Amino acid sequence: MSDKLSPERRSQNMAAIRGKDTKPELIVRRVVHGLGYRFRLHRKDLPGKPDLVFGPRKKVIFVHGCFWHGCEREGCLDARRPKSNTGYWNPKIEGNKARDLQHQSALREAGWNVLVIWDCETKDLAALERRIVKFLGKRAV
Repeated sequence: MSDKLSPERRSQNMAAIRGKDTKPELIVRRVVHGLGYRFRLHRKDLPGKPDLVFGPRKKVIFVHGCFWHGCEREGCLDARRPKSNTGYWNPKIEGNKARDLQHQSALREAGWNVLVIWDCETKDLAALERRIVKFLGKRAV
């Protein structure tokens, strides 16, 4: 099956995809802030530039897009691999997953606790809140 878009249009679409301030990330930030926690964004001095950093707690949260980071959660439809150009996409997504694991490992070795929230997990806000509170501990409010 070939791509329905021209190479130029596909390139424009791909260039428009953001690496930060994505919809799932904004949802997580809104929930975390609403719970009373305060955080820093994308600290460049930490491996992988975590999406949310809770410095005094030594905890970080990554918000991963299911497609780009290869979500393996059961029932996640956003993580389906493209059927075309598999020679590009499979190594690309596998490389992203390997890099994510390296960053998480480096953070843990440095004494940080890491939570990964998948795009598909941002749909159920009540479950998301419970998971965040469980990870971060006592509410800040």
